[in-house]
Amino acid sequence: MSLAQPTAFEPNPVFDVRVNPHGDVLDRVERTLDVVLDRSSVVHGIYGATEGFRTAGETWVRIERRGRLRINSAVWVGLEAAATICGVKKPEWFQGATWVDQGRDVVWRADEVELVTAPVVGAIEEARALPDSWWEELRASLTALGKHATERVGMSQKHLTRRITEVFGDVDTHVDEWATSHTDVHWGNLTTDGHLLDWEDWGAGPRGLDAACLWQASLTDKDLAERVRREFAGDMNTRSGKLAQLLQCANAVRVAAKRGESTPFSEAAQAAADDLLVELRPI
Repeated sequence: MSLAQPTAFEPNPVFDVRVNPHGDVLDRVERTLDVVLDRSSVVHGIYGATEGFRTAGETWVRIERRGRLRINSAVWVGLEAAATICGVKKPEWFQGATWVDQGRDVVWRADEVELVTAPVVGAIEEARALPDSWWEELRASLTALGKHATERVGMSQKHLTRRITEVFGDVDTHVDEWATSHTDVHWGNLTTDGHLLDWEDWGAGPRGLDAACLWQASLTDKDLAERVRREFAGDMNTRSGKLAQLLQCANAVRVAAKRGESTPFSEAAQAAADDLLVELRPI
């Protein structure tokens, strides 16, 4: 009798909601949340892990899948936890449901939230045309968010230090001021009517982190980047704000280095980092 040869371990393939059938999941979402999904309105996330649907009740349902053993608990409940924040213009959270899918070896989460019909700002050109009232409203939202007490961590000292030093070397990265932050403020997460979207990763971060994120997203347009600096000068001119900017520069430079070629963002980020390093390094 011959023995079967051992085979190499093959991990389960990633379940991609863009291509893999999962009508049973959508059916369960409808039953559990008591909604009717407009399945023709589906919008998929870029990695095939999320999708969203308009409902017959004029709300929005976001569905996400994660590996059963690969759940970041803070991120997993970020959208729900954000319901406790007041004074910030964001989609209202209504309800959610979570369950294990043994057959696909994943966990599903579905959240019903307020339907925001205004488009995201998206392009730099659209951002440049935003009225003063839009900027005032965003400042008010981020100010209210910064004062919200939370035990969540959006950006740790350890992560900031590691990322900055691996790109720029020896820098004193001690953060002396912390504030509650969205952590991913860019033109794709802001709508033309001022809503701030995607609340999975929010938590405490260096003061000025959100302004630094938006500034980095604007670096290829000198006037727009300067507008961000001007609007959020109170945060960006602090030591923590400068470290937050340097972190964003490090991210842009690091991405370009991994690709093996510079980009307009990385070139602008390197130039900005040169100035920030002069201010942050002791003479």
